[in-house]
Order: sequence, then structure tokens, then C-alpha cells
Amino acid sequence: MIAPPEVTRVTHRRVACDGAQAGIPAALGHPRVFLEIDELGYVDCGYCDRRFVLVGGPADGADQGELPDHPAGASA
Repeated sequence: MIAPPEVTRVTHRRVACDGAQAGIPAALGHPRVFLEIDELGYVDCGYCDRRFVLVGGPADGADQGELPDHPAGASA
């Protein structure tokens, strides 16, 4: 598997993603979406593929390239 393009470690299960990156304003990203991290400990944005990993969760510290894609709203 290929690692996601960007991994963001977060401390809350509910996160928002608008595609903004360092040096790139949110207006050039995508519509803001709210994502919920489930028992797997991570979720991927369906627009930009950014992965949000819950600090201290089961996916924290794992090889992100080995974890399957997990889009928002999906259940394993």
C-alpha cells in the first residue's frame, strides 16, 4: 500500500478538513467537511486524502502505508 499524502495527528475524534495546506489558502482547497474518527483511530478525507490519526489511538505510531484507506463515514 502507498502511504497517504499527508498525516495529521489530532486529539479530538471530530475533525474538519478544507484542503488548506501550509502556504496554500483554504479558498484553493475543497469544501469544508467534518470527519469522525472511529474505533480504528483514523479517517481519510474523501477530497484530498489527508489522514487524521487520533493521538494515542490504535493507528497512532502504526506504519500508515500499511493501513487501508478509511474514508469518512465508512466502517470497517
